[in-house]
Amino acid sequence: MKQLLFFFSILLISCAPDKIPADLLVKNANIYTVNATFDTAKAFVVKDGKILEIGRKPELELKYKIAETYDANGGTIVPGLIDAHAHLFNLGKKLQNVDLVDTKSFDEVLERVVDFQKEKNANYIIGRGWDQNDWEYKEFPDNTKLDSLFPDTPVALTRIDGHAMLVNSIALELAGITSETKMAGGEVILEDGKLTGILVDSPMTLVRNTFPAMTSEYIAQALKDAERICLELGLTTVNEAGLNRQVIEAIDSLQTVGEMSLRVYAMVSNTEKDLTHFLNKGIIKTDRLNVRSVKVYGDGALGSRGAAMRETYSDKPEHFGAMITPMEEMRSLAKRIAAAGYQMNTHAIGDSANVSILNAYKEVLKNKTDARWKVEHAQVISLSDFDLFSKNIIPSVQPTHATSDMYWAEDRVGSERIKGAYAYKTLLDKAGIIVLGTDFPVEKVNPMHTFYAAVARKDLKNYPEEGYRMEEALSREETLKGMTIWAAYSNFEEGEKGSIEVGKYADFTVLEKDIMTIPIDSIPNIKVKATFIDGKKVYGGE
Repeated sequence: MKQLLFFFSILLISCAPDKIPADLLVKNANIYTVNATFDTAKAFVVKDGKILEIGRKPELELKYKIAETYDANGGTIVPGLIDAHAHLFNLGKKLQNVDLVDTKSFDEVLERVVDFQKEKNANYIIGRGWDQNDWEYKEFPDNTKLDSLFPDTPVALTRIDGHAMLVNSIALELAGITSETKMAGGEVILEDGKLTGILVDSPMTLVRNTFPAMTSEYIAQALKDAERICLELGLTTVNEAGLNRQVIEAIDSLQTVGEMSLRVYAMVSNTEKDLTHFLNKGIIKTDRLNVRSVKVYGDGALGSRGAAMRETYSDKPEHFGAMITPMEEMRSLAKRIAAAGYQMNTHAIGDSANVSILNAYKEVLKNKTDARWKVEHAQVISLSDFDLFSKNIIPSVQPTHATSDMYWAEDRVGSERIKGAYAYKTLLDKAGIIVLGTDFPVEKVNPMHTFYAAVARKDLKNYPEEGYRMEEALSREETLKGMTIWAAYSNFEEGEKGSIEVGKYADFTVLEKDIMTIPIDSIPNIKVKATFIDGKKVYGGE
């Protein structure tokens, strides 16, 4: 009977006088829609950049006059992947500067700087990506060798997390930094009363203020270089965690003239100049750009011992880290952001920073039920503070941070505090939602690494064999939601993206294998076959 009804339905459609015009038919796919019931599908039709209908290929072909067809050939399609916390512009700048990621020693750092300068002959050498925890000698370097190699050219090399910097003496001189320099929210590291060249957090701003001015051409090139990498890896939206007006307007311009396809959820940098402009202007929303949030730094990073802790560091007695933004300023800022109808997204690593920010949020949001403010990183949390998270105060985390830090994190915080660290399943259970990103270029851009770290809790060498604190692992379904619909919800965009549903943007990612069923240790090697935004292929040669 069912077969007979299907035959008659096809016959009726085929007899219809006119087919409905449509731009794209996607067929022969294994589609995870990530709708409310996590349905799967085989085909869908796109019109004017949005999903028009989801169904079966024969019916859709008979109903619609299709301009173009994409045959997925059995590939897996998921909603366009969203990186909920990243630094797109920093990635682009990194591609213009010295790449120090994965260096295994300070000598290798110096070699890369020397090779870069031979090719570029820069007036100011800028680099990023070193991590002393990856070296045999796991202490901060000093600038003695840097001074000998570059006595006359300023050099600034930022640690991978962006919270420490090694600079040579001429760069310190240009920045006006001496052994007497002191700044709240950071530290100028001395040894025997002398400058080492290591700066932690706030003093780094003095050095950055001496960097050569960025031209509009430089900014555009950096953004387009970064976008290319994101599209190749299946990202369709990036949450940019902290931008100034100049770069936000550059993104808008590139998107407007069709030179940038990637959608950007831009968090405004917490500077008086940028706050005054954007909070007074109000929410800015186009089909590609959404500006309605402010990125605030609560404290520093765990790797550089700048994260603000309630008790001293387990591996550095009498050291607590530091808040970058003092609490009185934090509360005042929260009230100002709330009054403007903007969202506050605050970097919080240490347990002291997290509880301070959670309490500030709770106070300011007591009469607001749909603010969706975020705690970015939510990395080390006292067990008694998890109940402060909700769908109104959302944890925004980076799973690869757990697998990058797991080798030394317990040394920093000890066996008791580690129980509340990188606790993604607990955060999800308490908040009812968790959003996932990478913090690239601190970590690799590849969202498959995010998925693997969240589910398997292993590094790319499959260590540890049983996974790192697997009680905090997420399921595959939870992870995909955290990279799509929950991330969209955290951006107030769940009505337009984050799932493959009728009326939403036709943003989707085509994977060569089924990420939901493939053996878990194969996930990092999944390749992206194609990336679509607005139903247009923006990556993929097929």
